[in-house]
Amino acid sequence: MKVQEQFVSECEAAVKKVLATMGAPEDVKIVKEIPENADLAIPCFTFSKALKMAPVAIAEKIASEIKVPCGLITGLTALNGYLNFNIDNAALVSDLLQEVVEKDADFGKSAPTGIRVNVEHTSTNPTGPVHVGRARNPIIGDTLARCLKLRGHDVTTEYYVNDVGKQVVMMSWAVANVTPEEVQKEIEETEKADDRDKVDHRLVYNYRVANKKVFQVPEMEAEIAEILRKFEAGDQETIDHVKKVAEAMLGGINETLAAMNVKLDRYTWESTFIANGAAKEIVRKLQNTPYSGQTEDGASFVDLKDFGIHGKNTKFTFTRADGTTLYTTRDLAYHEDKFSRSDRVIDVLGEDQKLGSQQLCSALQIMGRTEKPEALFYAFVSLPEGRMSTRKGVVVYLDDLVEEATDRALEEIKKRRSDLSEEKMLAIAKAVGVGAVRYNIVRVGADKQLVFKWEDALSFDGNSGPYLQYVHARACSMLRKAGDVKWDTDGSKLTDEYELKLAKTLARFENVLKDIDETKRVHMMPAYGHEVATAFNQFYAAVPVLQAGDSRDARLTLVKATKVVLANVLGCLGIEAPEEM
Repeated sequence: MKVQEQFVSECEAAVKKVLATMGAPEDVKIVKEIPENADLAIPCFTFSKALKMAPVAIAEKIASEIKVPCGLITGLTALNGYLNFNIDNAALVSDLLQEVVEKDADFGKSAPTGIRVNVEHTSTNPTGPVHVGRARNPIIGDTLARCLKLRGHDVTTEYYVNDVGKQVVMMSWAVANVTPEEVQKEIEETEKADDRDKVDHRLVYNYRVANKKVFQVPEMEAEIAEILRKFEAGDQETIDHVKKVAEAMLGGINETLAAMNVKLDRYTWESTFIANGAAKEIVRKLQNTPYSGQTEDGASFVDLKDFGIHGKNTKFTFTRADGTTLYTTRDLAYHEDKFSRSDRVIDVLGEDQKLGSQQLCSALQIMGRTEKPEALFYAFVSLPEGRMSTRKGVVVYLDDLVEEATDRALEEIKKRRSDLSEEKMLAIAKAVGVGAVRYNIVRVGADKQLVFKWEDALSFDGNSGPYLQYVHARACSMLRKAGDVKWDTDGSKLTDEYELKLAKTLARFENVLKDIDETKRVHMMPAYGHEVATAFNQFYAAVPVLQAGDSRDARLTLVKATKVVLANVLGCLGIEAPEEM
């Protein structure tokens, strides 16, 4: 927003002018914060060393030298070493309303930057359905990509398909060799057997049988190794069979993602880097560095002890003893490929991948690459019942979570809206259920543990997706009841404290997007959405809107602004913005 940007510039310029008279260097760093008791705060702690004064004394000195009102600055106080600035409310509100009326759904969207951003997320092995523990990956990745697109970046979301590793080869073996009788026995022995008619759920039983047999049948291990060897040697029949099974499993995974409103732009297959020789080129590059070595059995590695990695993890192996490449080798080739078509590369990874990511970056540095991927690590999701396992019969899949959320949402909607048709109820329940899951999973900082609780996720009153959807629907209802509205962008008509609080909260949308762009902390978006929803409900309870006399159209324009911002927040979160609930 222009007024907001101008206000910040005026505050910075006024502070710099006084600092210059106090003897501060021209390049002194000015930090900006948004406090609760002002529109902008500038802490003076960073000036203390250069000026050899206490922050409190600096703040008081600067405040005494800046005469207000001055431009858009209408107030300035010094408090505990901070300079607290207040903006011209009428100018800010007018600018907000004018921009919303002009841009409508594009409010908060930045002009194209030309920056190509690659966000790789999900990339789960195609050996079974996505389980709840990994649910954060597609949701965080998709949310980040949506926010970055609004920032004007050219964003590509990408899934790296592991169609080479031992697990995928074992899955292909299982599809070809495990009998229907063995599958049926596995199902019968599994507590809470999964009867969902979906390819990734059906074939996971083949994989489980094979995973048990490999410990019971010694020659099976050699058979799996031979399939891997053929694959890497370029045997087309082997490659085609493994890829066919992986594609089938990926189809089931994509159904799950689609149900969560997650769509990926690109799929890159790991086998590509064997077929095109890129993996062998990585081997050549690493072997020609002074850090390269070989183990006693002939496996190749690079020593990473000079790159901050210690202990047993310093040896980063990139070929087996027989010369075949590893996942790590192909991952290096994949990142070189991503760097060739992206300006920023972001990897969404589980917290168990921290060491691997560090080793990857070190190996890239050894090869002379100056680029590094930006890693966004997440802690796993658990349910109150405890940890989840992909290898045992008792497991909760993301499909189960979505289905349960929809069922629970439908029960709640039936209590509240018996006037709706069954079809309408189901449509709203799906939107609310998916929204509840996505919001609840992304609202906690990615690095923090998350225990998924239904009472939190499906609350219509608390910090939840349904709460934001409900407030959006309420704003839509008010606008419908108002009929034709002459949009009034005169900010001087909105002076009530709740009007101003709502307007100032809405005006922060673009800054929230900017912060997410810089930090990748996507949980800031649901936190901001909750602020907007709460500020709107306070406004709704405090002042009349439809019967507001001369202020009616200005207040309805503020309602429209809320509707637009909430719809965009929900869009960033991959959640539908229903106009009726």
